[in-house]
Amino acid sequence: MPKIDIHQHVTDTIIAQIEAGTPPWRKPWTGGGGAAALPLRHNGEPYRGANILMLWASAEIGGFTSERWMTFKQALDLGGSIIKGSKCARSVFYGTFEKVDQQAEHTTKDADGKTRIPFAKCNNVFNADQIEGLPEEFYILPEPARDLGTQADPALEAFFAETGADIVTTTEPRAYYRPSTDQVHMPPIATFFEAARYYGVLGHELTHWTGGSKRLDRIARYSDRSAYAFEELVAEIGACILGVKLGVEPDFDQSAAYIENWFEALKNDKGLIFKAASEAQKAVDFIMDAGGADRMRDVEAA
Repeated sequence: MPKIDIHQHVTDTIIAQIEAGTPPWRKPWTGGGGAAALPLRHNGEPYRGANILMLWASAEIGGFTSERWMTFKQALDLGGSIIKGSKCARSVFYGTFEKVDQQAEHTTKDADGKTRIPFAKCNNVFNADQIEGLPEEFYILPEPARDLGTQADPALEAFFAETGADIVTTTEPRAYYRPSTDQVHMPPIATFFEAARYYGVLGHELTHWTGGSKRLDRIARYSDRSAYAFEELVAEIGACILGVKLGVEPDFDQSAAYIENWFEALKNDKGLIFKAASEAQKAVDFIMDAGGADRMRDVEAA
């Protein structure tokens, strides 16, 4: 069996989830699974660090609602059985092993002279939703979408409609732009906690939409993994600029955390933030032009 690059696996898993739509740690609407609950081991002990992010992503992709994860053997010990065809996720286990009288890089020595060498390995784990026969407390029913009564802003609705973007609304609790169909998908505004957060998410996805081949053709130019991070940065900056122009206060704190957490590598290139801001400005200009100057004045006057 080929050796797994643990850090690459974690990165790929998280990026794949981001590509699938708004991450579960940034979901300002109701409905869907409990992917954003802190994941727990079979014994209720919480996961930490990168394991939280990786299992969040795996839960979202798999549509799992339970926060409990366990190995095949742990499931058997609890009286459960893995559902046929279930695919495991991976968690990372960190530990040390001992070497006597041996000095190596990144090691520590105990008082007894034993050298402890750190290591990391992957464990194959399954979500409780993939296991039959567990105690009832291991299962959580999906949270139904709640109608919070959040109302649309007529002027903003007219503006976004004028852009010509194909904005599809269904009960699916995800927001995303899908290049293959050239569509933006949004959950109903009534399920959002605030209208401003709905239009913030819509602005983010519409910025992605401007990068389609029929418009600014940006996404095709930024197609590899590191470049996808750049595209997300463009979308987040674009959403903030667009929000200010439309009179919708952007969630700057959340945007800053979103960018900081996932794109630390951007700090290694001092010019990249300027490139992203430039691309974001082009995207906002495109959206504003598509919405129409007259329509924009109506929004500002509302």
